[in-house]
Amino acid sequence: MTDTARGDEEAFGLLYEHTRRGIYAFVYGYLKNEQDAEDITQDVYIRIRRNAWQYRAGTDARAWMFQIAKNLSLNRLRERKREVPLYEQQEDTMPVHNLSQGEVFDIMKRTLDEQEWEIVVLHLLWGYRHREIGEKLSLPTGTVTSKYKRALEKIKRVWGER
Repeated sequence: MTDTARGDEEAFGLLYEHTRRGIYAFVYGYLKNEQDAEDITQDVYIRIRRNAWQYRAGTDARAWMFQIAKNLSLNRLRERKREVPLYEQQEDTMPVHNLSQGEVFDIMKRTLDEQEWEIVVLHLLWGYRHREIGEKLSLPTGTVTSKYKRALEKIKRVWGER
């Protein structure tokens, strides 16, 4: 992140490639809409690029990025509350034929509680270890591990019903 703050475009490109799936999943968890999640994910990286100088070296860059993603997602949700077009309301009820990344996240969001969602996203997409997740969520490592395993079982069960 410090290289990105110094204007290193290659470092920014690597940061994007290594983190975009995790940011997308995190944002999708809030917005539950592929297009909005893609838009906000791009906005996150624009914000990161523009404000990289504000990142404090030695702190968790992923946590800083998550905070940006969370803030932008919540802003989008506030915008949606003001006016939701009819076509977007009907979109959720349409039958699904191809499973896109957003639909996988949708299955996860419908199947998992908020904590299970966080654990799965942090572990699978961000590469956090169960111990690190436990520290972030103030949970014992054993609890994180069991919740992770239960969450995967839930996803597999719902996935098999499709």
